[in-house]
Amino acid sequence: MASPTSLLKRLLLGRPFRSDRLQHTLLPKRIALPVFASDALSSVAYAPDEILLTLSIAGASAYFFSPWIALAVVVVMLTVVASYRQNVHAYPSGGGDYEVATVNLGPKFGVGVASALLVDYVLTVAVSVSSGVANLGSVVPFVATHKVLIAVSAVVLLTAVNLRGLRESGTAFAIPTYGFVIVMLGMLLTGLFRVFVLGDELRAPSADLVIQAEHSVTGFALIFLLLRTFSSGAAALTGVEAISNGVPAFKAPKSRNAATTLLLLGTISVSMLVGIIWLARLTHLQFVEDPNLQIVSGPEGYVQKTVTTQLGETVFGSGSILLYVLAGVTALILFLAANTAFNGFPVLGSILAQDRYLPRQFHTRGDRLAFSNGITFLALFAIVLIVGFQAEVTKLIQLYIVGVFVSFTVSQAGMIRHWNRHLRTERDPEARRRMVRSRAINTFGMGLTGTVLVIVLITKFLLGAWIAIAAMAVIYALMLAIRRHYDRIAVELTPPDEGRAVLPARNHAIVLVSKLHQPTLRAIAYARATRPDTLTAVTVNVDEKDTRDLQADWERREMAIPLTVVDSPYREITRPILDFVASTRRKSPRDVVTVFIPEYVVGRWWENLLHNQSALRLKGRLLFEPGVMVVSVPWQLASTESKNLDRLDATLSRTPARGPRSAVPPLVATPPVAATPPGEGGPENSATMGNSRD
Repeated sequence: MASPTSLLKRLLLGRPFRSDRLQHTLLPKRIALPVFASDALSSVAYAPDEILLTLSIAGASAYFFSPWIALAVVVVMLTVVASYRQNVHAYPSGGGDYEVATVNLGPKFGVGVASALLVDYVLTVAVSVSSGVANLGSVVPFVATHKVLIAVSAVVLLTAVNLRGLRESGTAFAIPTYGFVIVMLGMLLTGLFRVFVLGDELRAPSADLVIQAEHSVTGFALIFLLLRTFSSGAAALTGVEAISNGVPAFKAPKSRNAATTLLLLGTISVSMLVGIIWLARLTHLQFVEDPNLQIVSGPEGYVQKTVTTQLGETVFGSGSILLYVLAGVTALILFLAANTAFNGFPVLGSILAQDRYLPRQFHTRGDRLAFSNGITFLALFAIVLIVGFQAEVTKLIQLYIVGVFVSFTVSQAGMIRHWNRHLRTERDPEARRRMVRSRAINTFGMGLTGTVLVIVLITKFLLGAWIAIAAMAVIYALMLAIRRHYDRIAVELTPPDEGRAVLPARNHAIVLVSKLHQPTLRAIAYARATRPDTLTAVTVNVDEKDTRDLQADWERREMAIPLTVVDSPYREITRPILDFVASTRRKSPRDVVTVFIPEYVVGRWWENLLHNQSALRLKGRLLFEPGVMVVSVPWQLASTESKNLDRLDATLSRTPARGPRSAVPPLVATPPVAATPPGEGGPENSATMGNSRD
């Protein structure tokens, strides 16, 4: 029978996929759009909020600048989309900004970009989920009072969905993503139609509030405020880079499909962002940073709602079913926006692991052909941020977008060098014209995104951006350290070009003994079967009576090998054995010492707590001793008979079992009966060995 944990895993994740099914997980454009673009699409649900609340610091009159701020954000977004369309054509392997920077600027630039992207992906999950909770809390008071719990639960649910595989998560997220786009565009078109065609005077619920400025803002302070507002609104650009990182997940032709998806993403995001800001100005909507301080007069018990919720009430009417649909799909798309990071982070982590900058486990695919380790790590770090910042979007967003604009800028610099390198060898006039045009786009993109990066650093550094920068620096140093470790290990493991490995002069075998029972007899028999030059049984004297009984039993059975007793005045087992092995090595440094350690194999998890503790400690210490080989000799206890491993394999993989377990040859060959010396027992004793001091 399968274990409860295995059954739960199958229930949550589904049946494992064969490796040759990887091709079937590739995404068409209609599924790739919600998978990779949900973050950028959903940012229009909180980017307008950040624009308006930042402007509110200077009072209601500052809302005059909101359309111009939105226009500046649109220019940057269209530039980034055009730039990344060049990236996906030039580098379709999925490395994205990391590959572009590594190939063209060098490995250290690539690692810097990768560290920025990893931090940004974690923040994408934290910000998107927290914003989704805030939007849902606008219409459901229970969510507003338990936002941390709801946010953490949403991350756990997203993790489980993504662990089931890329294609399944894309299919699950396609309907709510397209639903959000349809409902949001429908609300905007309806509102604009009512204003310009029907002539209705629409006023937002907050239009009649009287608000005051937090500070008097003029001159340089006003310029700084506008720059800060722009940097907050630039959060709408997050997620654009995910498509360039996820090109391998697209169906062929990969580059063209990715470029088309980028264009769709840019068009839809720009339309919704401009529409929301435009309709907010037409309805005189107000959204402030601190309602308790800034709202001078208003309805009693007024609770500030998000911008999209206020627009929904204005267009559809308070209590309308369409208002609840809007709030529902907005909250849902914000939850699902984290899916962009759940697809980008594991792919980037896999590439970094392949390049030896992250542990190799990040390159391993799970049962459903997803990069399970990357997905799990992303979820854990996002939960830490959500709990640490209490799911407050305004606090989390100050850490946001620094990483993504670092990657934008460095990537465009790498693309400029890419085109310069190709222009030096290309002679076809038409191809050169395309390259020059692409280089011009990337040059403009680098200048623009570099400017935005400087603005973000200046306006948000003290508000929390320093935390993201510090995290990037730590991850950068950690990845370089991991690479140095892997490089050092590779050098040590590389065989010499000439000559053979030097064989040891002799092999000294040591069998550890606690009692003379069947496991001990099998261990001795197996050790003799290896034909060592010398064979010694060793026991540690921690109890005088037990040691005398063992010696008497040894003599009574007329064992053919000597029993060496090592004294332990302080009743310790590990240190005396290590000293004995070390003394054997000192006598013959060119020789090898093989230590045979008996271990019980149990069938129940709790039995492991009662056995094998001494064996584990000894193995852990002996593995660090040079010139010492450690051999575990298992002895299967009766409780292992309930472990039908073939049935378990068949249940998990849904494939035919290979045959009864008894037909599988044992891991350790049993020596012939004739080789067993007198006094060591018959065939029933030619088994594996027990554990010392169990």
